[in-house]
Amino acid sequence: MTMASSKKKLEGLVAATITPMTENGEINFSVIGQYVDYLVEEQGVKSIFVNGTTGEGLSLSISERRQVAEEWVTKGRNKLDQVVIHVGALSLKESQELAKHAAEIGADGIAVIAPFFLKPWNKDVLINFLKEVAAAAPALPFYYYHIPALTGIKIRAEELLDGIQDKIPTFQGLKFSDTDLLDFGQCVDQNQQRQFAFLFGVDEQLLSALVMGATGAVGSFVSRDLSTSWSN
Repeated sequence: MTMASSKKKLEGLVAATITPMTENGEINFSVIGQYVDYLVEEQGVKSIFVNGTTGEGLSLSISERRQVAEEWVTKGRNKLDQVVIHVGALSLKESQELAKHAAEIGADGIAVIAPFFLKPWNKDVLINFLKEVAAAAPALPFYYYHIPALTGIKIRAEELLDGIQDKIPTFQGLKFSDTDLLDFGQCVDQNQQRQFAFLFGVDEQLLSALVMGATGAVGSFVSRDLSTSWSN
């Protein structure tokens, strides 16, 4: 068993956090502690996904992304169950740097989207990129962030998952932000024995994804009712 696989499984509702800003476009770190308390106390949500699409991570500088990650980990300590940091970037070295940083500050996992300017042209090229990032934080669970509408990467998630743990031992699951429910269903059906986290990322289709076997959801919509039902 790897160190990553020994960590608590990411499941249920996961809040995709926004990055609070001031009127001058600076990050408003002062409200992140209040944000944590709101999620935990008002929404019953104890897992978060930081610097993703909702958090505009790819519009922030590397320094800002590091600072945001640090603040969420610090303010969430002893309050949040899981803090997953999105560390995807166009530059492999930057993505590796963010992955190492996430491990250093005590994050619970990392996630990566596909590089989308010079795009990987097949599954093997994409997995090689993801493998290099995951290797920079070998003790952390690794999640692939599948969002083809924004990356333009048309490699099906079901194809990518085939044999992925042989290349990336820390791979623990998928954030699936696409409307292709056939692809999602095949991901679930063909990997039932692997106990991957199948986290759905399109709020409007969440109920359908739950029927198909989603083990959690990452989104900007969080609800006490859904959180309560997932824990029962």
